[in-house]
Formats: sequence, structure tokens, C-alpha cells
Amino acid sequence: MPASMHPPPLRVGSVPYLVGRPLDSGLEREPGIEYSRAVPAELVRALRNKELDVALVSSIELFRQPGYRHLDRLAIAGRGRVSSVQVFLKRPIEAVRTLAFDPASRTSAALVDALLAERKLETREVALGEDPRALSCDAWLRIGDAALLESEEQPRLERYNPSEAYCRATGLPFVFAAWIVRAGVELRAEHLAAFARARRRGSELAPALAREKAAELGLSEDFVRAYLLEECCFELETAELERSLRTFRDLVAARQGADASVAPRAIVWQDAQP
Repeated sequence: MPASMHPPPLRVGSVPYLVGRPLDSGLEREPGIEYSRAVPAELVRALRNKELDVALVSSIELFRQPGYRHLDRLAIAGRGRVSSVQVFLKRPIEAVRTLAFDPASRTSAALVDALLAERKLETREVALGEDPRALSCDAWLRIGDAALLESEEQPRLERYNPSEAYCRATGLPFVFAAWIVRAGVELRAEHLAAFARARRRGSELAPALAREKAAELGLSEDFVRAYLLEECCFELETAELERSLRTFRDLVAARQGADASVAPRAIVWQDAQP
């Protein structure tokens, strides 16, 4: 086939955090894929602007634009406490009046806002990349590796874990992110096989990934290993994934601009060897 007849690469974006590696390991080496990393809010912007075709992005985005689909079964989720998304507290949660949002993740901010809606908190959003503690609020949302660092650096600081609260209230896992495919993009069989291979590699490499990240951040290996291998889950049964996504959609629709009429559409794939 002449070079001019080769299809353009599939432009794939993922998060820069440890939690993305069990789903995207080795994608940068897959033929036909152009791979990049950015914080979730930037991935959303690139997806909307058609700069990316697929992104491991905040799950709330599924309900904010028409025509999105997502890969079946694959997600960043938690069945309880997840240490990479935490609300750190200067005072007990019942006494919190002001809360600073890390703008990097729209899903985490939307979840916290919905769970604490009855409190009528004053919420403030810091600029992307700035320290949410700079606003001198009663509490602040941290995500990603920064949340892991703060968890170990300030072990006595009280915290509220939104994933844990959601799971306790609904009996469902909470889906932080999924592989979202923008409207008009068709995934070929070789693309689906590449995502399946990335998940297999990520599963096999998870203990080593935890060890390397612990050394990089200067954290306890046991803490990081428990976070990645026990707190987080990366595959859900189809029915459970869809049920959790729809429950989250309904929870945040009134306050966070999600469209309650949009139902997630899954792209089914087969995890066939090789």
C-alpha cells in the first residue's frame, strides 16, 4: 500500500498518573497509535477540539457531549476508598464551609460537589497546576500522585474520601475514568487489540509499576502497592459498569451540566491473544 494510502494514526491520550498505567502500558509502542499524556481536564479539551480520537478521561464527559462511546469493561474505578482522590480537611467534614477544587479532574470535582450538595459549601477553583491549599479554604480536593504524596506526608490530616462515600451510598463501584471515543471515530480491530494488549501488560506490570512509583515519589512501597493493586480496579463487568455510570450521571445531572437523557454506549471488544 502506498504511504499516502495508510490510514492516519489513532490519536490516543492518557493521564500522567500512576493509575493510568494498568490500562495504557505500551500503547506508545503500538503501530498506528499516536500517544500523549495530559491531565484529565486537558484531555477533555483535546477530545472536544478533535485533537484526540480516544482518551482515558473523566467519566462525566460521557454525558456532556453527544455521540461519545466508551470501551466496554475497561475503566479506572474503585470499590471503596481510593487514595489518589481525597478531600483533605482542616476541620471535620461537618464543619467545612469552604472547599477548593483541583480543576485537573472534572469527575472528582463533580462527585464531591454532588455528595456534599446539602451542605451548601462555598467552592473555589484554583488555576490548573496551582496548589489548592493556597486559597486558605477549610478543605481541598487533591487528585493523582499529588494526593498520594499528601496522604503520606500528612498522615494526621483528616480527609473525606468521595469514592468511599459514593460506594457506601450506592452499593456500586465508582468509575473515575474510561476510554472515551469521540463522535465520528471508528476503532478498527487492530486498535481494539492494542487496547487489550495494553491492559494485559498493565496487569502483569502492576507490582513493578507500584515499586517504581514508590521509589520515584519517596513513598512507602506497601502504601503504593495497596493503592494500585487493592484500592483501584481496572476491569468491571459490562452491566456493573453501565449501572455505575448511569447512577453517577443521575447524581450530578442537576448541578454539573450532565445530560440525564444520555445513555453510555459501549464498544465491545474481545481480549484475544496475542
